[in-house]
Amino acid sequence: MTLATKRSSAPTNPSVPRTSPAGRIVRSVLRRPSGATAAGFLIVLVILAVAGPLIYPHDPDAQDLANRFAGLSWPHPLGTDEFGRDVASRIIQAARIALAAPLISVGVALLIGLPFGLWAGLRRGIVDAVAGRLADTILSLPAMVGALAILAVLGPGLVNAMVAIGIIFAPGLFRVVRGATLAVAEETFVHSAVAIGSPTRRTLWVHILPNIAAPLLVQVTILMGVALLAEASLSFIGLGVQPPDASWGSMLKAAYTNQFDAPYSVVPPGIAMVLTVLAFNTIGDAIRDAVGLRRGR
Repeated sequence: MTLATKRSSAPTNPSVPRTSPAGRIVRSVLRRPSGATAAGFLIVLVILAVAGPLIYPHDPDAQDLANRFAGLSWPHPLGTDEFGRDVASRIIQAARIALAAPLISVGVALLIGLPFGLWAGLRRGIVDAVAGRLADTILSLPAMVGALAILAVLGPGLVNAMVAIGIIFAPGLFRVVRGATLAVAEETFVHSAVAIGSPTRRTLWVHILPNIAAPLLVQVTILMGVALLAEASLSFIGLGVQPPDASWGSMLKAAYTNQFDAPYSVVPPGIAMVLTVLAFNTIGDAIRDAVGLRRGR
């Protein structure tokens, strides 16, 4: 009996569910200790952001000027700031900003870069030429300078700052999506879909987008970490989150201003920011490795 006959005669079990490519990637990421740890940290961060008002040790905006720069204690696990506010409560409150800011900026970048990248990669033509030149122009500018120029028009604030960052992210995301689309557009199934008269919209969203999801997810996770750093930078110079709202960037600014009165006040927001950015980057690396392993097979 030949090998082909043995394979054809092997019993099949139709009751076993087939795992989607996305499911296999998720399982591969969670099998890695680093990926599982990063995902667990982000889940905890989401829980803190959502359930923050229920677990604050103190009101994060309540001032106690008689207890300024208090050290670590049972009532104040991370001490107090220059206004006597509980640092632990403000760290938890700022977790909302740490998640909302990247979501806003990356969402704006996807809204701009994804459809144009898909269209330019499949149809090319005038859209590809104009969008490509515009992307090159924006990419040639320093990112923070471009964000500050946009903020000069929109004004300070979290949403405006993240919209500005999203506009700066859009050209890079456009390049990633366009390059991946160019590769997938040469596949036989795409040519077949076009040959049978599939509308362009269906070809883009049904046939191409699922096949570029992996590199897109990697880019999105990387941009999430960069967006958090950008938000912290803008809040540090007073153009992001406005008082009395808490942000890790504004807390770092306060720690820098009062470094001689409370030299260790930079540690809590600094550690929170480093761990969050590291978690985003670790998830991105795990997805990239999972995709590479899957392609290698």
